[in-house]
Amino acid sequence: MRRLSFFAVGILFGIIMTKSEAVSWFRIHEMFRFESFHMYGIIGTAVALGAIIIALMKRYKMKTLRDTEVGYTPMELRTTRHLLAGSIFGLGWALMGACPGPMFVMLGQGFWIFILVILSATLGTYAYGVVKDRLPH
Repeated sequence: MRRLSFFAVGILFGIIMTKSEAVSWFRIHEMFRFESFHMYGIIGTAVALGAIIIALMKRYKMKTLRDTEVGYTPMELRTTRHLLAGSIFGLGWALMGACPGPMFVMLGQGFWIFILVILSATLGTYAYGVVKDRLPH
């Protein structure tokens, strides 16, 4: 039953991403060219809503699936590291027209080229895992 709920949430996510045009290559490029507020509005709404939901979950002491209280530990800000990582992420997002979540939505819509994008993202994740101990964190 739990897997069915994950499947339902995934379908809902895909519908929301599609209807809000957050998976639109044109909308994403408008954002990176600073020609439209549309994507900034979607991202800002998601961040604000996420912060409110986390605050409510902490306030009412909700539990995770592992029976621990919901919480987070803020990450130490390392400007150079975060600027570099954000730039790499942003370049990939701008070149492909999709960040990780919408890649699967695009594949679900029948854009088969996103199989290659998903495989490349997975390979990049594994490559990081191989070399992460040798990187200056």
